[in-house]
Amino acid sequence: MGGLLLMLLLVTLPALAADLPSLPKPKGEACIAANDVMRRDHPDMLKHQRDDTMRLGIRGGKASLKDCVACHSTADTAGKPVPINAEGQFCQSCHAYAAVKPDCFECHATTPTVKEASR
Repeated sequence: MGGLLLMLLLVTLPALAADLPSLPKPKGEACIAANDVMRRDHPDMLKHQRDDTMRLGIRGGKASLKDCVACHSTADTAGKPVPINAEGQFCQSCHAYAAVKPDCFECHATTPTVKEASR
């Protein structure tokens, strides 16, 4: 039974990896953490930052959603920022792949401000 399970995993894992979402290239040099850490822990990082901001008034922390949007948003052909949760964009692509629907953008901006977009 163990051998069959191992063989099944070896056959399906490469196929699963091939189906990972295609993501737009970020603007920054490096993220605040390694890709595997961000994939696993970004919801907790954002919740921690949210709590620090809302309860303690601490803004501009390492895991600022505003900074995430500024780095991971893209622009259309006219140079106007495309919402980060629009079809094919960074947040939407991963969240669709993981079948989760975050509520971040019910309150937060989906595009960077003009000043951030020009960085």
